[in-house]
Amino acid sequence: MQRRSLSLLAAAVVLTTAAAPLAEARAPGPAVATRHAVHGAARVTGTPAPGVTLTTLTYGRRGTDDVWTVQVSLPQTPDGSPAGAPLALGPRETALRIATALREKGFEPRVEQVTTPAFADLRPGTLGWTVRTGRYADEAGAVALADRLKAAGFTARTRYTAQDGSDEDAPQRVHVLKVDLTAFGGRLEAGHGPTLYGTEKLTALMGSAGAVAGINAQWFYNNAPGGLYVRNGRLLGSATQGRAGIRMEGGGRAVAVDTFTARVTVTAAGETVEVDGVNRMPGEIWNCGGVGGDLPTQRPQHDVKCTDASELVRFTPEWGAPPAGPGAEAVLDAQGRVTAVRSTRGAAVPRGGSTLQATGDSAAWLLRTAKAGATLVFDEQVRDGAGRVVPLGPDTTILQVGPALVRGSRVAVNAVADGIVREGADPTFTYEWTVRANPRSMIGVDAAGRLLLVVADGRRPGVSEGLSIDGAARLMRALGARDALNLDGGGSSVLATRTGVVNRPSDATGERSLGTGLLLLPPAAR
Repeated sequence: MQRRSLSLLAAAVVLTTAAAPLAEARAPGPAVATRHAVHGAARVTGTPAPGVTLTTLTYGRRGTDDVWTVQVSLPQTPDGSPAGAPLALGPRETALRIATALREKGFEPRVEQVTTPAFADLRPGTLGWTVRTGRYADEAGAVALADRLKAAGFTARTRYTAQDGSDEDAPQRVHVLKVDLTAFGGRLEAGHGPTLYGTEKLTALMGSAGAVAGINAQWFYNNAPGGLYVRNGRLLGSATQGRAGIRMEGGGRAVAVDTFTARVTVTAAGETVEVDGVNRMPGEIWNCGGVGGDLPTQRPQHDVKCTDASELVRFTPEWGAPPAGPGAEAVLDAQGRVTAVRSTRGAAVPRGGSTLQATGDSAAWLLRTAKAGATLVFDEQVRDGAGRVVPLGPDTTILQVGPALVRGSRVAVNAVADGIVREGADPTFTYEWTVRANPRSMIGVDAAGRLLLVVADGRRPGVSEGLSIDGAARLMRALGARDALNLDGGGSSVLATRTGVVNRPSDATGERSLGTGLLLLPPAAR
């Protein structure tokens, strides 16, 4: 058996409800039970602060089957043209037809099965089939072949096979910040820029806060964080209902990975209705998983924008300048008293107050019920995966990112419920984001309560290939995580200390601006 064997993913997927709790962690399979390659890694360790160690692990090796190749895209329909084909993989019959067309043009294709491992909420099975051709020691040969394929009427791109995502022995460079908060004396806090609307580099966030170290946190859309965001007890971002997140109390001294939902309601003129979102663009529900009428689905779907023409969205002062547009809005003071009602959107948020924007049918409701001088009453509830209300105290921070990677020292990835296995017939996203290797950022806590902030570099052929989601989970387990969560990754992956960025971000321009970060603050910095 080749050492680069891709595991399995079910072809027929039964989707679970978004609000379901995390499925029970799967027992370690053969790949999990074996000694992880990280245990034989070369290590370089430093101490950025008392109780804080930074270790860079270098492990893995380049194998004889690590080559540059060309992947030929597949059409969406069985009889579709290969010109402009959009799919990275598809049904076997389609792959065989494109392979035949390639042979007729003088190329030598390979039809390869793509599979993924079992997840906590999904059995293993075939994800799809892909067509490749050519094997080269360097990218230049693959680029030349891709150009020939395009001239012949096919859609093609280069690939490096070591980044297919399942090779535990692929070259990796992993940076691990381990924090003993008792010895350190400080705290881990979430941070964002001067306003939620707008992004900041991690090093800038750290400089403003006086942080010792930091790591990127949530994904971000429309220049703002996406997913449930609770900071120091204040609900600042809407939940993607049922997705995983990390809850911290006491500045990281108590850490829990769980799934979360949130319900925000407003009562006006004796009528109580649900608020669709907090601090986000009305009508655009990134990652889906919203409430009431979202299209095409209310289940979580990572990196998908769902829409809703009729929404109520609340804006707090942390957002900055709210978006303008048609609809209606109520401007509220710190006590929730209506100071103005407008038939358009875009008023500034009063200090300590909020605005409630409405679009579509919700605008008519707001204009009918919200009157100047009246008081609107908001109720906010966050619940965990077991349906229990999460008290939002002044020391509570929740960042919804995901998926969960490790629960109770066992690999536990809820891929379907977390939306990283997409609905529909096109498996390309699942293949690219979930199965293939990418730069990854992760947070975890070990059995002794020490925090683990981890970045695996990626997209560096022969140096550091990156990790699949399953690979990230197995890495965190190998590092001793009792619980662990995936953070935003790809070009956003960044780990830094006071001396600068530790890892090598994959964007050509270097460090990316972020929506939120996790900042390690010294005792006097709060």
